[in-house]
Formats: sequence, structure tokens, C-alpha cells
Amino acid sequence: MSSQRKRREDLVQVQEINQFVYCARRHYYLKFFDTIGQNYELAEGTSQHDNKADRGGWTNEMYLRSDEYNLHGKIDVLEEEGSLTPVEHKRSESGTYFESDELQLTAYCMLLEDNIDESVTLGYIYTRSNDKRHPVRIRDWHRNQIREIVRVIQNMAPGNIPPLTDNPNKCEKCSTRQYCMPYETAVLEPEKAEGTGWEDRV
Repeated sequence: MSSQRKRREDLVQVQEINQFVYCARRHYYLKFFDTIGQNYELAEGTSQHDNKADRGGWTNEMYLRSDEYNLHGKIDVLEEEGSLTPVEHKRSESGTYFESDELQLTAYCMLLEDNIDESVTLGYIYTRSNDKRHPVRIRDWHRNQIREIVRVIQNMAPGNIPPLTDNPNKCEKCSTRQYCMPYETAVLEPEKAEGTGWEDRV
């Protein structure tokens, strides 16, 4: 670790990893314009976090930071029986999880291992809709992805807007759509829509 403690605002919140992987352009607007809306999923997620019961054998909402990895955030649940193991909770109506969730869990594992000075190679994603725990083995490619994503997020600049998502379906209920304006961008600047799927919608 660096002998000089970094400012908290210079670190990347682990939650940003998930946002960035889902859509870098959406993350850009959340980062620089704070446009996030309190939609149903976010509201329910907040309620679920606020109302988790405290029981023996684990710790809820464990805040950690790492200057080594330039990360900070709260682990949903840290299991303490045997090896310390992070558990990330997801609402997930489908009962499954995505790569963005897997990478978010990886970042929590990296945070934990930097604070306990031990390797953390296993975490769980818990999907509430079907009450299932999904084990995730943390591999080198996970860690390398996190390092690269953190680097890109830290180098984001207000005047450098990421390209449109390659999955226009993500835009339908996006809280930043009024700022991102994917359809208008595709119409007025078609070169920015090439290869994204939006060029077929104008």
C-alpha cells in the first residue's frame, strides 16, 4: 500500500464497476451530471439493504477501501465462518446474474484481500427472487478486468463522452436517457451510431 493515503474522491466506488460494464455512456452521465433517478429497482434495493437483519456469523454493509486497487465500497454481507467470504445481493427477477455482477463481486474480493492481506478467491451472488446463492471463483481475468475498468473510469473526462451502447434495449428505461439522447444522436451524428444497433432504428 502507498504510505500516503489517497483522497476518497480519487477512488472508484465498487458500484461504479457494475454501472460501467452495463453501459459506459450511462456511467459517464451518472459520474459527471449526477442524473440518477430513484426508480423502482433502486428504491427496493435500498429498502432491502436497510432492513437486513443482523445475525451471528456475518457482518452486513462492511465498508472497505484500498489505495492499492484505487477502490472503495460496502460489501453487502461478509460471511465470517471459516474463510471471510463476500456475498453480493441482487434482486434479479430472472434468478440469474450478469458479468457486470460478477465483476462487482470481484472488486469486493480484491478490496477484502487487500485489507486482510490474504487471497480471496471465492464469493457468492445471492439472487433474492429465487433465494439462491451462486458461487463465483475469482480468476486472473476477473482481476485484470477490474484493473482496466478502474483505469478507464479514473481517466474519464467531462468532454469525452463514451459511445452509444451496442444494445439499444438497455436504453428503454434508462434514467439518463434524456441526457444521453441515443435516438437524437443517431439521427444528427450517424457516425456515432455505427455498429451500435441504433443506426437501424432511425
